[in-house]
Amino acid sequence: MSWQQRIQQAVQQRKEDNLWRQRINVASPQGARVLVDKAVLLNFSSNDYLGLAQESESLIAGAKAWGMGSGASHLVCGHSSAHQQLEQSLAQSVGYPRALLFANGYMANMAILQTLLKRQDSLFQDKLNHASLIDGGQLSNCKMQRYRHNDVEHLSHFLQQKPPSNLALIATDAVFSMDGDQAPLAELSNISRQHDGLLMVDDAHGFAVLGNTQQTGSLAEQGLSAKDVDVYMGTLGKGLGGYGAFVAGSEELIEYLIQFARPYIYTTAIPAALASAMQDNLAIVMSGERQTRLRQNIDYFRQQSERLALNIMPSTTAIQPLLIGDDLKALAISQQLQQAGILVTAIRPPTVAKGSARLRITLTASHTESDIEYLLASLVAILKSVGESAYGA
Repeated sequence: MSWQQRIQQAVQQRKEDNLWRQRINVASPQGARVLVDKAVLLNFSSNDYLGLAQESESLIAGAKAWGMGSGASHLVCGHSSAHQQLEQSLAQSVGYPRALLFANGYMANMAILQTLLKRQDSLFQDKLNHASLIDGGQLSNCKMQRYRHNDVEHLSHFLQQKPPSNLALIATDAVFSMDGDQAPLAELSNISRQHDGLLMVDDAHGFAVLGNTQQTGSLAEQGLSAKDVDVYMGTLGKGLGGYGAFVAGSEELIEYLIQFARPYIYTTAIPAALASAMQDNLAIVMSGERQTRLRQNIDYFRQQSERLALNIMPSTTAIQPLLIGDDLKALAISQQLQQAGILVTAIRPPTVAKGSARLRITLTASHTESDIEYLLASLVAILKSVGESAYGA
């Protein structure tokens, strides 16, 4: 088989499996409404949970002060006082001694796992963890096992079977990106301590969204602190509305990553202008006002969905998936919603398990009750036209 044949066959197979993916060309800034193909669509697909992606004044001011680019990696000459200040503020916002900036969450997760784990170590991951955690584990060459989703007993079984000489690292999403549910962090922390393990939490969908005005993120949401979770990763492109990521931990951990993490050492730093803008967005986040609005929207959506008997998966976060099951039907419903002026992405395998295709509805602080009412009314009408499978029992 030639390279061309391999590529053509893979592409054709994906089309035949109804799993073909296409990019949406958005012609406007992110927001509750976006312009797609000259049509204004009500946007229920974005991870811009607090509606901060449209904030531009701080970025413009940052660009005037710092220019466009950082010019180099952090360890050459790309680390500015803007980066330093943001790292300090991020660490304080999640209650850790120190934080380290990365270009994005994928690179941060790869760096953590590749750098900390050696071939003789054991890595235990939740079955539904983000792809970046799975890839990072595979590239670390350690022994990796995946426990059933949020099943602490299954994890305990793996830990008990681990060779005593192997160091153990447990990695989990805090908020699972396709289901919207949350990991039992207190239980994971306890079992990690029992086995002298290291606990790593990917809080991409919880940082800046959950928590309170003293400490943001999933740890605060679940009544935990830095002493309960050894390694914390958060992203700047969701709740904070920008781009980038950070790892928070002890002084020793951060210094270790600076010295040995190849995805950090050999990557150009994010622009200082962006770091400056993220500092301002973080201040907005810590006021708590937008989180309050988001919480009200989540509560209203779930109340109305329950009243309508929609098969919304159990989630109290901004991610509210409507389980459909069939790939073609999920795609058809998404297309009909777009015709009604609503953007909701159909999520299909391999992103989710076969037979669990869904509409991944995401709520933001920018949505209004009337936006939510229109979404639900449109869903009910479309679901009736394609069958009852998306209704609860």
